[in-house]
Amino acid sequence: MRVSMDIELKDIPGQLLLALQPISDLKGNLISIVHHHEKHTPRGTIPVQLVFEIGSSNLDTLISRLENSGVDVVRVGEERFIEHGAVILIGHIVHTNIQDTIDTIDNTGFAEVVGLTLSMPRVSKPSSAFLKIDAVGKKELYEAISILKNVASKKNLLVIEPIETQMK
Repeated sequence: MRVSMDIELKDIPGQLLLALQPISDLKGNLISIVHHHEKHTPRGTIPVQLVFEIGSSNLDTLISRLENSGVDVVRVGEERFIEHGAVILIGHIVHTNIQDTIDTIDNTGFAEVVGLTLSMPRVSKPSSAFLKIDAVGKKELYEAISILKNVASKKNLLVIEPIETQMK
């Protein structure tokens, strides 16, 4: 899983290595690090922002190791959805209950509709919708699109897919 974490370090040599070593020991993969050495918190510590990948079973162990070594863990946030895609739906989207269509994806637990742009030229005319979908992995993204295609087929909606996107 991808994790973002804010930590605070004492302003003495070796503290950054002290914070990064447990990530390495637990087979984590560092994605980014922002070390604000010129800034200090009211407690006199240096704020550091980390983004890394680590096995979900190792996260609690990592936090314990950091805290036991004197590193203050201020915030931990899981970045669950790492794959992004999009589709276009065409048809009577609103009349066939767009909320139900979105819920079908959101209820999978591995994907979510994170964006919707809807165009309705007239009430009696077909509409179009651009749906952004995020998922925990590429396989799950394509599974979510497959589920969406099945729902769309039952509602007589056309699905144009997949549109790869980096937009969040």
